[in-house]
Amino acid sequence: MTITPFISRKGLTRRGMLGAALAAGAAVPLAAAACPAWADPGAPATGGPATARLMLPVPTGPHPVGTVELHLVDRSRPDDLAGPGHFRELMATVWYPARAVERYPVAPWMPAGAFEAFVADVGFGELAPLGPLTVGHVGAPVLRTGRRLPVVVFSHGAHSHQGDHTVVVQELASHGYAVVTVAHQHDTYTEFPDGRIAAPLRDRQAPTLPGDFAADLRFVLDCVERLAAGCNPDVDHRELPAGLLGSLDPGRMGAFGWSKGGTATACAMLADVRIRAGLGIDGPMQMNPPLAGDLDRPFMMMSAAFTRATDPEAAAFWSHLRGWRLNIQAQGAVHVSYGDHEALFPQVAKVYGWSGQQLQDVIGTLDPDQAVRIQQAYPLAFFDEHLRHHRSRLLDGPSPAFRAVSFLL
Repeated sequence: MTITPFISRKGLTRRGMLGAALAAGAAVPLAAAACPAWADPGAPATGGPATARLMLPVPTGPHPVGTVELHLVDRSRPDDLAGPGHFRELMATVWYPARAVERYPVAPWMPAGAFEAFVADVGFGELAPLGPLTVGHVGAPVLRTGRRLPVVVFSHGAHSHQGDHTVVVQELASHGYAVVTVAHQHDTYTEFPDGRIAAPLRDRQAPTLPGDFAADLRFVLDCVERLAAGCNPDVDHRELPAGLLGSLDPGRMGAFGWSKGGTATACAMLADVRIRAGLGIDGPMQMNPPLAGDLDRPFMMMSAAFTRATDPEAAAFWSHLRGWRLNIQAQGAVHVSYGDHEALFPQVAKVYGWSGQQLQDVIGTLDPDQAVRIQQAYPLAFFDEHLRHHRSRLLDGPSPAFRAVSFLL
């Protein structure tokens, strides 16, 4: 349900396109909508449909999922936007395979205060009571199997939030990965432990650039190494889940990102050999100065709006990939198609009474169920092959299970 304000080729922002769709589709007030089929069966019966939560698909892996927040400060990077004496401050969340999750609460898609600010800002304020829950259990002990967990870090898009690809994150964690999502301060919605709610700064030009996102990713890799060494990087020294310290494998780290986060993933990977494999999800690959240099480690691109055929920056980056590389595209996909949007917007459409065309104006013509399955299958296959060395035939060519997906040569 993220709205990333990139400028389309027609001169409209994604925010403006969504606003137009909402204005056209919101014919039924939320309070008058029938209780939707996806309502949370565990929600209280009082309060009518406003108590029904939006829902995310469950992951397919064999492991339950645990999660914990980290409050991080990079003291090597002064933050002039925050004021004198401040340093780059980030919230991050670690997702991991867990054991014995029953006694641990389920994490929301976004912290309540951040979600309320987010939906109000994009014109969906009535959805504030319906924030989705994840399958992550806060503070659950880490599943230890005798081998350390491969690690993947995630970078969100512009004016977005670290939960916007929870479908992918949960899928990886349920299959045995530790995934660290990053909230890029000044360009995100998040909540700090002291109750501060952060929202994107809109009154300054480019408060954070892809290079800043990339620097955040590299700092998070430092924090992963500290966790692997048995040290807690949380600046508030909050208790970590049992088994997390020493459970991560700094020798098997990958990264992925969507939109600006995809560009940041490429930038970080060019600068940091610790990232063994990178996945860019519809990243425009636009930077100033441009991305430069050859990359000899595996990189995969999942394209929609920013294709090599129409965007010279994406084509230029592709031409410098000297190692394993793959570029796929799903027919009917738009910029928001490879994210939680495909699971959440069909539910939002039911609440607001949108027509099928109004929904397609937002998420494209790719079937939402197929879109979710693509998100679950392809990133997992990519990281399995290049961090675990488990060969996946899914990456060899078109699959009858995913007929919408084409391989771009």
